[in-house]
Amino acid sequence: MMWKYIKRYLFYAVLAALFMIGEVLMDLVQPGIMSRIVDDGVLGVSSGGTGDLRIVWTLGLQMIGLALFGGLCGSLNNIFVHLLGQNIGNEMRKDAFRRIMTFSFPQMDSFSAGSLVTRVTNDITQVQNFVSQFVRGMIRTSLLMFGSIYCMFRLNWDFGVIVLCAFPFIVGCLAFCLWKADPMFTKLQAQLNAINAIMQEDVSGIRIIKACVREIYEKIRFGKANDALIGTQLRILIIFAFMNPVVNSLMYLVTAVILYVGAVDVTAGSATPGDIMAAVAYTTQLLNGILMLVMLFQNISRGLASWKRIKEILNTEPELKNGSFSGEGGGKGEIVFRDVSFSYPGANRKVLEHIDLTIRSGETIAVMGATGCGKTTLVNLISRFYDVTEGAVLVDGVDVREYRQEKLREKVSVAMQKAELFGVSIKENVAWGKPDASEEELLTAAKIAQADGFVTAAPNGYDTIVAERGMSLSGGQRQRLSIARSVLKPAEILIFDDSTSALDLKTEADLYDALHKSRQSATKLIVAQRIASVRRADRRHCLLLLSAPIKEC
Repeated sequence: MMWKYIKRYLFYAVLAALFMIGEVLMDLVQPGIMSRIVDDGVLGVSSGGTGDLRIVWTLGLQMIGLALFGGLCGSLNNIFVHLLGQNIGNEMRKDAFRRIMTFSFPQMDSFSAGSLVTRVTNDITQVQNFVSQFVRGMIRTSLLMFGSIYCMFRLNWDFGVIVLCAFPFIVGCLAFCLWKADPMFTKLQAQLNAINAIMQEDVSGIRIIKACVREIYEKIRFGKANDALIGTQLRILIIFAFMNPVVNSLMYLVTAVILYVGAVDVTAGSATPGDIMAAVAYTTQLLNGILMLVMLFQNISRGLASWKRIKEILNTEPELKNGSFSGEGGGKGEIVFRDVSFSYPGANRKVLEHIDLTIRSGETIAVMGATGCGKTTLVNLISRFYDVTEGAVLVDGVDVREYRQEKLREKVSVAMQKAELFGVSIKENVAWGKPDASEEELLTAAKIAQADGFVTAAPNGYDTIVAERGMSLSGGQRQRLSIARSVLKPAEILIFDDSTSALDLKTEADLYDALHKSRQSATKLIVAQRIASVRRADRRHCLLLLSAPIKEC
């Protein structure tokens, strides 16, 4: 599945690979030239012991030119590798976010907000680093390792055999360490999830934490999660900390053997000092390649662990499937609950059972009842935030499951008890219900919601920036802005889910009076606890107990 992202930018991958081949070839050529400089230019092995300065200059300038060309190839390789990785990460992050936006509420809960944040940020960063380093590192490492061994065989057969004998031990050491570390990378990302979840909860609930004097408890809870993360990271680092010295020791042993065998061969006349220097240089390149391979496999292991977590998002199909009906023919907001029963996923008992209710277009209906009896659940079924377990909910004579979800939700406007505001201006928060609304429409909606007074008194009026989650406003102010947003939205059905609970009785009465005058044709559902909140309702229905039928009261 990752291939679908890579193939979009395969051109960058090919160019990066070609430039990396050029860089490595320049590195592999250098020791051979250096060998000729030492043997022919300095020692004069082929000319009776007389060095030749012209050879030193000529071959030295060649080495400089090749090094510059290799550096250019390396720079271009980096550019195209970054283009590849960043573009793949960009596409992957957008796709993951788009998929998250289609999830139902139970699916969101099953992942948790902290986990989703970690996956869309840290995990995708790990994957794009994995792709970048795989393209760059795997080509460079493979060419350096096998190219160095090949060049050493060409240089002197004995040197090649020495390196080849050490190679299985080095690879075995790498494989063992990666086998021990690989399971820890998945655990590491899960622990990062836990830290993000705690951070999100504590930042969101900082007021209640301070009010209940629970700062020390939360510090301890965060500290335990962080200690677990650090512990896993340290175990991984310790594994690789032991591996590096072992690999280095093996390569230094190889170098020592090459120097000894080289000295014997020089004495026997079958090798030259330049050959030994070139062999040591190739051994160093081989060592660098192996150490790069160590780092590369660390990143590959972590990247693959992160990719598995991202795939869980990308492969999760939305529970709520789109219907084909797009609302043609209009309709005026009639709602019918036909023998509706509902239970939450994984729950053993039903929240709603055998609900039959018809709400005619333009009616104002009140839904009352004890806390937890299913009032919010009932109105959530209209917008199809959940699907009914049994029966059907019809809007304008069409089952909500047959609507395209965006078309259905265009017909419904919801103001919730917990007002959700964004860190933008008051004007933008209200206009969320209708982005293309005129200034006059915004002002009218704010006045209906009894919000215009406190907004105009703010330092910058409607351009005042709201703090994150609306924390710069009181509960009643947040609710009124949320109601203004709902009133502004041109919907046939208005749902007020206990959205005036923070308002005083006079403000609430003024709001409903203004709403009644301005939106007479809209169907209005008011969920409330106070009888004063629903005094203007055409009908009042009570959910008396959990799973009990709805009754007019």
